[in-house]
Formats: sequence, C-alpha cells, structure tokens
Amino acid sequence: MWEGPQNPGAVFNLFSDSWSAKVLATNDLEARPRLRKDDRRRQILLDLRLRPHVRVSDLAERFQVSSETVRRDLEKLSADGLLDRAHGGASAPAAGHYPTFDERANARILEREKIGRLAAGLVKPGETLMVDSGSTTLMMARSLAFAGTPCTVVTNSFPVAMALGQSDAVKIIFCPGDYLSSESAVVGSETVEFLQRYVVDRCLIGSSGFSEVGPSETVGGFAAVKRAMLRQSVDSQLLVDCEKFGRTNLALVGALSEISSVVCDVAPVGGLAEALDLAGVEVLVAK
Repeated sequence: MWEGPQNPGAVFNLFSDSWSAKVLATNDLEARPRLRKDDRRRQILLDLRLRPHVRVSDLAERFQVSSETVRRDLEKLSADGLLDRAHGGASAPAAGHYPTFDERANARILEREKIGRLAAGLVKPGETLMVDSGSTTLMMARSLAFAGTPCTVVTNSFPVAMALGQSDAVKIIFCPGDYLSSESAVVGSETVEFLQRYVVDRCLIGSSGFSEVGPSETVGGFAAVKRAMLRQSVDSQLLVDCEKFGRTNLALVGALSEISSVVCDVAPVGGLAEALDLAGVEVLVAK
C-alpha cells in the first residue's frame, strides 16, 4: 500500500521552486526592453552575417514583437537590397557579379571626368549638397574641390569626402552607418535616419542601372541611401554614363519624375529618351 511521500514538504518545495523559476523567467522576459525598429533591423542584418537564414517565428520571439512586425522589417530590408526574402524568413543576399568601387573607378575614366566636371559646374556658391558613393560622383567631387566652390556636403562615401577635403572651401558632414569595404562607404538604417535630419539644395547621385522605370541599384543598401537623398533635396541630378542605359537592377531607387536632370556622356535614345521627356527630366550631355 502506498503511504504517500515520506517528506511532503520536499515535494511541495520541488513544485514551488519549479513554479518560481518559470515566473522569474517570464518576468525577466517581460522586463527586457524591446528594441527600437532601427535597432531590430540592424540586429537582423548582424544575424545574417553569422548564419545563412533567419526565421520569422524565432525573431518574433526574440524581439518580443508580432510575426507581422518582423515581416514588415524583412520586407523593408529586402526592398533596400540588404537581404533576400525566403519562405518563413530571410536569407543573406545572393552575391552577384558586380565590379567593386576600385574596378569601376578605373573604367571609362574620360567619360566620367566629363560628367563630373559638368555636374560640379551646376553647384552654386553657398549651396548645401548630398553626394552618394560612386565612381562618377567621385569625379564630380574632385572637380568641385578643384573649382574651390564654397558649399556644404553630406556624404556616405569616404573617397568623396577625401576628395572634397582637398578644398578649404568645402564643409563635409559624414554619415554614420555600416561600413562596406568593397565600396568604401556606409549604408543601413542609421545612414538613412541621419540623412533625414537634413534638407539640402541639391543631391548628386549615381546608379548602376538606368531605364524607363528609373535609376536602380545592385549594391546592397545603396538604393535606400539614394532614395533618402532624393527625398531631402530640392533639386536632384543623376550622374550616369551611357553604359548604364537600359539596365534595370534589383533595387529601384525612384521614378524618373523624382529626378530634376540627368548628366551623361551620350544623349539617351528610344524609349528612355521618350520616358525622360514625358517625365520632364532635363538631359545634360557632357562634351
């Protein structure tokens, strides 16, 4: 015959301790502060540097937010070209073949120098600018520094900042963000948030593709930076050589109507020329 536990108090203490541990764990989870949206997205990108895939359910539990909130985070990061959406989560973006900044800087030098000089000549003394990372915008920066035009420039590019730094007339404001060694530039939510603090007279940006739908980007994170610069600028110039005409890459930067003018080495023809005319975009051809 079972006579019950020899020490009922020990059994009670066992269950009591187990229940207390669960309460403490729950309270600890509730007490943990929730991450802000930008911090949450930055952490997702950090996770994808360490593992090939992240799951919505795991992220929702970890960040103490709904699955729908995590999906919105992933959709935004995917739209910015920073990750690829996958079933139930996301993966690090597939590495496509695209020349590095140094490789691009050594190609079509004469054409980009002409574009850079013409674009630099558009800047008026005292203007405020945003300049993104690119081999053609670097040429513009060198011409602007050589001209000695007084201006203030917000940029995410180290080469652009260093070129402009050759002139005492230029004040440089450098963006924070996640460093891309292949581009010598910073990107990410912190960069975009920083750009949103300023409103400037004009932005000068490049793109890896340019078609009837607008400029587009291959480099992860660049499209979001360019979009922010377009939004925060009164006037906008797209600096692009003719080799980019007709290309449409993964991340769309914006519509043609968001661009004031295109500075290029050869005038567009065909459908692209018609689309630019319809959108009211001025075409400036560097000679």
